[in-house]
Formats: sequence, C-alpha cells, structure tokens
Amino acid sequence: MKNRMIFAWAMIFCLAVAPVYGQYYSKTIKASPRVEKMTRLRFFYHDIPVGKDPTTFLIAQANITQKFFSPSPYGSLYSMDDPLTLGPNRTSKMVGNAQGLYLALSRDPTKFSAVFYADFAFTIGKFKGSSFSLFSRYPLTDFVPGPNIIREMAIVGGTGAFRMAKGFALFRASSSSAKTGDASLKVDVTLYHY
Repeated sequence: MKNRMIFAWAMIFCLAVAPVYGQYYSKTIKASPRVEKMTRLRFFYHDIPVGKDPTTFLIAQANITQKFFSPSPYGSLYSMDDPLTLGPNRTSKMVGNAQGLYLALSRDPTKFSAVFYADFAFTIGKFKGSSFSLFSRYPLTDFVPGPNIIREMAIVGGTGAFRMAKGFALFRASSSSAKTGDASLKVDVTLYHY
C-alpha cells in the first residue's frame, strides 16, 4: 500500500511539473520599421536536358506518358542545376546557378507548361552568396516560343542580400529547340527585399 501511495504521488508530481518544463520560451517584440529596397537583375538562364553536359535530369515519369513523344512528357519530374550567365550564350560569364525541380504539366506534346521551384543563387559580384526562390507555374507555351513571348513567374523568398524577397521574374526565350528541349532564356527580375 505504501509503494502504491509513493507511486501515485510521484505520478501527480510528474504530471504537475511537465506543463511547466514542456513549454517553449516565447517573447514577442515589435519590429522596428525597415526600409524596403527594390533590386532589378538581368541574366540568362540555360536549361540543357540533353547532350554531353546536361543541366536538367528526368528523375520520374509515369509509364503511360512514355508512349507520347515530347521533350517534356506530361507528369515528368525533373531536377535541375542550370547555369546563369551574363550573356545569351552558355559560354558567357557565369554569375550563378538555378537549382530546383519542375513538373511538366502539358498534355499537348507540342506545348510546355510546368510547376516550377528553383533557388537562383549568385556566386560572384555584389550579390555573391545571396539567392532568391521562385515558386510558380510556367504558363503554357510552344516549345519554340518567339522572342516577344514573355512569361511571368512569382518570387516568394530569398536569402542574404535578398532576405524576405518578393517580386517577379519575366522570362523571354533567347533560343530554344523543340527537338532537344534545350532553352536559353533572358530573365528580368524585380525584387522587393530588406
């Protein structure tokens, strides 16, 4: 009986103490006002899915979509590590890279659309070590769009100089191939950050 009583008191003590030590520390303070900055960037993005040095790899594909020829069949998931350059050629000076994933969404084999997530990181210059994150839908387009076709995508965050970034990126094809899926895009970015 005495052992049961000690056990009961020990349980009551443990249950009473647990809420005190089980809570996390929290203190809310009012943030001082910060000045929002706007930065505009221009660079070229190169997506190369085939060849001797591809930058994009197919990592998953539904079996049913393999019977339809398309550079990016519906439901295909790709990983990418695409170079960002100052000029339109892949051999231009590299300023960073875009790493992420995209999921092809177009059922029409002559068109391209995707849900796109990528982190655009800069490796040289004023923004070395900074990045911004893009998470958006790439609107439906022909595999070989004209240079006047502009696609807008949302920027949802950033690090370093682009901490808490929001904004948009405008993509315009500088060159592309329907046969291989290779694309070089001119990218104009407007970032709002602190």
